[in-house]
Amino acid sequence: MKERMSGISGFAGYVPPYRVSLEDWCGWTGNSWEKTRAVIGDGFRMPGPDQNAYTMAAEAALRLILEHEVDPQAVGYLALGTESSTDNATSGAIVVRGLIDAALAARGLPPLARDLEAPEIKQACLGGIYGIKGALRYLQVDGDRRSAIVIASDIAEYARGSSGEPTQGAGAVAMLMEHDPKLLAIDLRRSASASRYRALDFRKPFSRYCGQEPLAGRRLHDFPVFNGKYSTACYIDETIASLDAFFARGRRGARAAYYRNLGAVFMHRPYDRMPVAAWTLGYIFALAADGATGQAELAEYAAAADVNLQALLDEMKESPDLLGQALEGDLVEEPFPLAARLARSFRAAPAYRAVVTEKMTLGSRVMRELGNLYAAALPAWLAAGLEEASEKDVDLHGKDILLIGYGSGDASEVLVATAAAGWRVAAAKSGMTAALRDPVDLDAVEYAALHDGSSAGMPLQEEVGFAIDRVGTIDTLRLQDTGIEYYRYREEGMASARTRT
Repeated sequence: MKERMSGISGFAGYVPPYRVSLEDWCGWTGNSWEKTRAVIGDGFRMPGPDQNAYTMAAEAALRLILEHEVDPQAVGYLALGTESSTDNATSGAIVVRGLIDAALAARGLPPLARDLEAPEIKQACLGGIYGIKGALRYLQVDGDRRSAIVIASDIAEYARGSSGEPTQGAGAVAMLMEHDPKLLAIDLRRSASASRYRALDFRKPFSRYCGQEPLAGRRLHDFPVFNGKYSTACYIDETIASLDAFFARGRRGARAAYYRNLGAVFMHRPYDRMPVAAWTLGYIFALAADGATGQAELAEYAAAADVNLQALLDEMKESPDLLGQALEGDLVEEPFPLAARLARSFRAAPAYRAVVTEKMTLGSRVMRELGNLYAAALPAWLAAGLEEASEKDVDLHGKDILLIGYGSGDASEVLVATAAAGWRVAAAKSGMTAALRDPVDLDAVEYAALHDGSSAGMPLQEEVGFAIDRVGTIDTLRLQDTGIEYYRYREEGMASARTRT
């Protein structure tokens, strides 16, 4: 009997309207626009003062249900991948289901099923990919006649003046997961994982909230504790480790040939250049692993970069002790310096276009406008890339599409997808391009105010959709709701529906 495949049948995205042009930001802050454009992107989005990860997730999920005509009663699994939760007990997916139910009721539609499984998944920027894996396992094991929805929603914010400031962003992507998928089939037997504790990588310890007042009408700042170049080193090392595990798990043939024959690759994308650097290094490692044939090609690149081939091969056999050195006060900024030097030279080689540029171009224009979406970054890039592939009639039939996720701290995942028959129809409905329409471009004063959580002087859009109505302040023996958000939903031309988490 032929095994029934599961995967993704559709996407829906939401990003808040408030946009910061990075060119303008460079003018306000004195940063180099040329460097910022080359390394990071063109702009980023910010949440409004009455938005959070839950409201954005609900916006994306409601769009998914309506656009793809999903039967709410048939959904058996609703997962939220995020690192921007506002509650340390209740699953954010439960909050989101409450918001969706209110919106469905306002439209005269049935609510989500009562027997819905609703987990929240947190592992930095990897929560969305873990959500996808959880949904696939649900469908294969106990969701035979059901569908699943996975949402990745996050707010990336950094202190003004920090190195992370231009990599901010906010948004959500919802994914419909089904048997016999209409868009992408994913076979977990070909997936691979890698993880390792890194201590001083990107973190969000609770102590950051000490001294912040949540009831002053301003969102708590969720600025991370991070060490930028060390975090980049962790990203590169763990991504290479997960790729190595992927090839070790039943792959046959030359690794470098697999890179060249791929239909496309989509990775966690905190800013424009970071996944490109990791993927390029991955190809260099693949050549080294391919024996004499691959190393002959590698020798050409090494000679052009003035890198000793044997020293390079020895370096790539090492497993850098990033944690141990960090605990001793030495934050490694480049785990494979010789390979990185060769990678910079490799950009001029003809193979670079075939291995890197052609595999990573789809959806990149949209991503340059989104900023870092943390857990939603990879799903957003995948949705935007498939939408563009549909528009340009790119042939993805019969080719593997790699999804490489990463979460700081850290862990990495490799998933393999293949395009379903008729995938272009579902891809055209992804809506990531439409999600960028009608931005509200902020000036320096408005940006500073919104960054601080204030709506003073803001060009706020007319409220339509989900929003935080108020935050509880009651702390008595009879009733406590301190810090609990109350929400409202308003469809255009419709009275508001209210709910409470």
